[in-house]
Amino acid sequence: MFTGLVESVGEVVDAGAAGDGLRIRIRTALAGALAVGDSLAVNGVCLTVILVEGQDVYADLGPETSRVTTLGGLRRAQRVNLERAMRADGRVGGHFVQGHVDGTGTIEEIREQDEAHWLTISYPPALAPYLIQKGSIAVDGVSLTVAGLGDAQFDVMIIPFTWEHTSFPAFTSHDRVNLECDMLGKYVVRAYELAGFGQAQSYARRHG
Repeated sequence: MFTGLVESVGEVVDAGAAGDGLRIRIRTALAGALAVGDSLAVNGVCLTVILVEGQDVYADLGPETSRVTTLGGLRRAQRVNLERAMRADGRVGGHFVQGHVDGTGTIEEIREQDEAHWLTISYPPALAPYLIQKGSIAVDGVSLTVAGLGDAQFDVMIIPFTWEHTSFPAFTSHDRVNLECDMLGKYVVRAYELAGFGQAQSYARRHG
């Protein structure tokens, strides 16, 4: 479990095939605080540390993770958002993030307003029931608030501190990002389904 508050921005040193999956090597200041078997969120995807060497951390991705997230396309020198698993006795400054990506979105527009940045991100239709105005969304592992919501896109505003302390400055239009919806919303939708309402019905009732 994570909070969506990025602790460090790491750099991909290598990403190569490992069996049917992918092995990634990330250089990070967090390496000294990690041990084999620890959970580490990389751009919002929960991975298991398999090796620590100096400032480098290694993790393996299975074929499914490579397919359904953006991590299958990692490049050398790419900057990635990193967060260690949350402590049970710590503050939850963002929201509960599982590190289980629900789908990928596409950055449609980046615009500046004073010192802040706005992102418009398109999302898959299947995620529509889980997005609400002013609700929480994790974008590449960063806890953000849905500031504007349309049928196929949503807007988030990035404050200067978050912009400067994440991988976001490297974003360009048409980049793909990992999206994880608020898990509380997932349980609500699932409860509706078990009560006899389909996803489409519950979505229609909410927006009708």
